[in-house]
Amino acid sequence: MIQKFFDLEIITNGQRLYNFTNETNKWIEKYNFSNGIINLSILHTSASLLVQENADPDVHEDLINFFDKLVPMDLNLYKHNTEGIDDMPAHIKSSLTNNQISLSLKNKKLVLGIWQGLYLFEHKLGAGKRIINHHFIGEI
Repeated sequence: MIQKFFDLEIITNGQRLYNFTNETNKWIEKYNFSNGIINLSILHTSASLLVQENADPDVHEDLINFFDKLVPMDLNLYKHNTEGIDDMPAHIKSSLTNNQISLSLKNKKLVLGIWQGLYLFEHKLGAGKRIINHHFIGEI
């Protein structure tokens, strides 16, 4: 039984879903992980993690539009707006989604459906740097 950690840095440029499945798979291959659990944690409060559709980009656009309607960017609605119009809506959106995801690793493969991928869901409008901590516990 082993444990390994890895911090994946993703540069974002606006509100969208950023696929990081390949980077996670490369880390798995690099250390030859076999079976176990991978916990993913985003180290930010204005972005989140999703397991989501990896084939049709319309799904991503619809998700962004849905969350923008659910949590509008309107300075009159929120007390906290230190970083601008998207600040508090980004915090609310991240609280409605996931800041951690745990996945099984079986026979050196992430247990994901054929149309599923790992995504950082950026809720802010501007550019930024996000860190996703990967924690593997299992067998080589």
